[in-house]
Parts: sequence; structure tokens; C-alpha cells
Amino acid sequence: MNLFHLKQHGTNVKQEVTAGVTTFVTMAYISVVNPAILSDAGIPFAQAFTATIIAILIGTGLMAFYANLPIAVAPGMGLNAFFAYTLVAQQQIAPSTALGVVFVSSVFFLILSLSPIRTKLIQAIPASLKHAITTGIGLFIASLGLKLSGLIVSDEANLVRLGDLSSPSVLLVLGGLIVSALLFSRNIPGSLLIGMILTGIAAYFMDLLKIDGVTAMPTLPEGLMVNPVTAFTDVIQYGLFGAVLSFFLVTLFDTTGTLVGVGKQAGLLKQDGTIENGHRALFADSLATMGG
Repeated sequence: MNLFHLKQHGTNVKQEVTAGVTTFVTMAYISVVNPAILSDAGIPFAQAFTATIIAILIGTGLMAFYANLPIAVAPGMGLNAFFAYTLVAQQQIAPSTALGVVFVSSVFFLILSLSPIRTKLIQAIPASLKHAITTGIGLFIASLGLKLSGLIVSDEANLVRLGDLSSPSVLLVLGGLIVSALLFSRNIPGSLLIGMILTGIAAYFMDLLKIDGVTAMPTLPEGLMVNPVTAFTDVIQYGLFGAVLSFFLVTLFDTTGTLVGVGKQAGLLKQDGTIENGHRALFADSLATMGG
């Protein structure tokens, strides 16, 4: 309690536990979606799953114990698709080499975060764009959830269209959204968490949720490690400077925008546009990128 200065931030242990569990449940999809995308690039799903969890532990742990901020850090959705479908699938780059590209870009990202440039970038973002970033993040996550749930599906003519509204799974999702919205409108604490729990219970009794065991030993990586030296030499040998630049720029604006958006929602933005413990948050974020 003293470690995280809860009283100074106007919160308590109960509220933080509720918020933490809610954050975990809402972000848990990343631990499945990220390995699923990386498996399309030839990385074994079980190993990618374990690596994803470790990356989340590193990032969130740094943000909590070093920056003392209530922000969870996890692999970014979108960059993983670029990794799997552009670098590996289209450009025919070996997964280990592509992982080296990610590592090299993260090194440059860490160097940038150690300079005052990234902090000044946060201050330079206008208020209107900060609102837009927050909205954009929410819309992206919402669209991902709607697609995974079947509420919207791909369409060749219009890109997306409504799914089968008579499907039990789709009706379950709609019901869960309505319940969560009603609870949220009544300002009930933990409304999203309650809505997800009720939806999960309903899914179990509708035979839409199957539990095959509760625990299992994780699958550790086998030989798919990035050598820092060969990572740089591979980038030079195969001329992957464009890929490094792409990862660097997207990571820079994606993580900075997300940090600003989440910080604004949490009331962590100061009047001058900076974030509380901003330099620590940026360092933790960039170090988490390399750790991931």
C-alpha cells in the first residue's frame, strides 16, 4: 500500500484489485490472439503463448514497480500482423531473422526514450489529437472484439458486414454487451467485469464454453532465441533497414499515443500535457519492448 502510494492517488486496495482483475480479463485475449497470429509465421503457438505471458510480466512489472503507474503493458495488436503477414509471409523472411528485426528496432526505440525527444513529443501532441488517440484505441479494440465474436465478418464488397444475428454465440455477445452497458450506465463499480463474468457463465450453460483442464506446465522456447549480434548483422546482410524503420516508427507513435490516451483516461496527464512519472513510464515502456 505504501509502495504504490494508494492514499495519495485517492484509491484503496479493494478498488485496485477490482480494477486489476477487470484489466486482466479485458486484456486476456492478447495472450491467445498474439500467439495465433505469430503461429501463422511459423512460430509454435505454445511457445509464443509462453513468450507473450513473459513479455506482459516484464512490461507490466516495470510499469508498476519502476514507474508506479496503473498501466498494463502487452504486445501490440497490429504490429504482430505486420510481422507475420508482411515480413514473413510476403517478404519470405525467416521468423528468427524477423525477430531480429524487432529486436534491432527496439534497441533504437530504447535509445530514443533515454533522450528528451520522446517526452517533448508527448507535449507536442495537441489536445484534440490526444482525444482522437483515445477514441481510436477504443474503436480498434472494439472492432477486434466484434470480429472475433462474429458480430461483424469480412465482406469483399464492403470490407465488413453484420454476422449471423441468429447465431447463439452472436446473441450471447449482444446480451453481454447490453448487460455491461446497463451496469456501466448505473455507475456500478466493476460493471465490465461483472458483465464478462455473467456472459461467461451463460456461455458455459449454453455449451459455448468448454474447459479442458485448469492448469498445465508452460512450453518453454526451444532454440528460437534472438542473438543480439547476429540480429544487427542480419539486418545489414539482408538489407532490412526499411523493416526496422517501419517497426520503429509504428512503435514510437503507437506506444506514445496509447500511453497518452490511457494516461488521459486515468487522470494521469498534467496540465502541461506531460504524464506523471513520465520519464520513468517511457523508459519502462521502451525497456519492455526490448524485453518482449
